[in-house]
Amino acid sequence: MYKKNINTTESPITRFVLILVALLFIFIVLIVPLFSIFLYALEKGYEVYFASILDEEALSAIQLTFITVLFAVPLNLVFGVSASWLIARFEFTGKSLLTSLIDIPFSVSPIISGMIFVLLFGAQGIFGQFLSDPDIKNILAVPDIILVTAFVTFPFIASDLIPIMQSLGSEEE
Repeated sequence: MYKKNINTTESPITRFVLILVALLFIFIVLIVPLFSIFLYALEKGYEVYFASILDEEALSAIQLTFITVLFAVPLNLVFGVSASWLIARFEFTGKSLLTSLIDIPFSVSPIISGMIFVLLFGAQGIFGQFLSDPDIKNILAVPDIILVTAFVTFPFIASDLIPIMQSLGSEEE
């Protein structure tokens, strides 16, 4: 059995300083910005805050978020599990290409991904002329928002499941 080497000669002061630095970092990076957001949001009072949340545009944005999540998460689940299973269990031509395609959204900014989508499917885009039928809504429509969200978030499921499925495969053998 593999035994870890644990450095027991570490002083309590060093441990205290490291914990203090970590807590200070969390405070500066997480707590202060979160507090400032709530402070700014509530500076005109609770009534104004709740009135702005119940505004028609805010409710529309919240509804769009829920619709996007309702469709993007199952899409990611199906394709992420399928791609992970393929990569972990089988050897096939194009396996490295599939792995590279999964990693693309990690290396490309979500803003750039959205811009590429606009350049491809917008009115002046490469495929925009084929989608110029008045009945087809392409850019900034709900299906497009779902597709871009699924593209940007897809690798999170696949990249997390691949090592798990590979380790499960090695235990079964």
